[in-house]
Amino acid sequence: MNSDSVGIVTPQCAEFDQPLTLACGRVLPRYQLMYETYGELNAQASNAVLICHALSGHHHAAGYHSDEDRKPGWWEACIGPGKPIDTNRFFVVSLNNLGGCHGSTGPASINPETGEPWGPDFPPLRVRDWVHSQARLADRLGIHTWAAVIGGSLGGMQAMRWALEYPDRVRHCVVIASAMRLSAQNIAFNEIARQAIQSDPDYAEGHYLKADKVPARGLSLARMVGHITYLSDNAMASKFGRDLRTGSLELGDEDQAEFQVQSYLRYQGSRFSGSFDANTYILMTRALDWFDLAREYGDDPVAAFRHARCSFLVISFSTDWRFSPHRSREIVDALIAADRPVSYAEIEADEGHDAFLMPIPRYLDTFAAWMRRVGEHR
Repeated sequence: MNSDSVGIVTPQCAEFDQPLTLACGRVLPRYQLMYETYGELNAQASNAVLICHALSGHHHAAGYHSDEDRKPGWWEACIGPGKPIDTNRFFVVSLNNLGGCHGSTGPASINPETGEPWGPDFPPLRVRDWVHSQARLADRLGIHTWAAVIGGSLGGMQAMRWALEYPDRVRHCVVIASAMRLSAQNIAFNEIARQAIQSDPDYAEGHYLKADKVPARGLSLARMVGHITYLSDNAMASKFGRDLRTGSLELGDEDQAEFQVQSYLRYQGSRFSGSFDANTYILMTRALDWFDLAREYGDDPVAAFRHARCSFLVISFSTDWRFSPHRSREIVDALIAADRPVSYAEIEADEGHDAFLMPIPRYLDTFAAWMRRVGEHR
């Protein structure tokens, strides 16, 4: 285990009995949130950092769950001693969002009113619902104000919503590879993924757990669609090219040929379908589709950001075509027009949207320099 790792971590579960009224108007009478923490909260509770995860993320952002564990948390590159989110300096909180499938209450959980899995009957969620539930977790942990709220992709949307919903509780906001709302193309990709799941015969109209089934083929296809949009053309060419895994392209042998990229996508899809809940995937992608930061501010992002009181760091990646640099510059332009303090970096990277998860030197250096300022001014 590396010296810059947070080491062995133990997930914790927070139970909430206070009803939560959701944006859709429905009420969750009780729920639980699974979370992990790294580092120590100082006496003033002024060094806390919240990590908001993306579509398929969860609470395990850094470290390992046992000595035998060989796979660290999903943001190991950025969280730990001496890393951009330095656990020698910050108390880091990472949770599995409400509606998730890694311990927090979601569609795979038991509905207390029926004694059966919620399935498709779980209430639809908006990004603001996650923010409100996260605020309750902060209260439980004795954190009134976050030194920083940080997120990539869907996590960046949560970070921005935090800045508007709780302006007095956020001192700094980091938005990485994100947007103020999805493009029509992104909504289209999400719909294709949902259709892949819902057309699987084992989906059983969303009640597959009750029927003791898993729509593995549909969920696998949904993951494949998503995965190819997270990578750039250059990244795929560099990683796979047109290399074959089996067979040859000689005339007559084509049926036995399989490209490396085909094998890779099948593996990713199969692995994902064994660890993620299909209804959660549908719920999360719909929350992505519905997110629109400026909707209740007359569709004016400048008016929206005038409600924020924190400083912002916005980061984009040159080959990210799912959440392009243009979408990040829209955020920056709105923040400047709203007279909010903002720093912006566009990182040259071949990795596409997935770059925000990668240990790219200029990215880590930029992120770390900004976080040092956060630590100095908490």
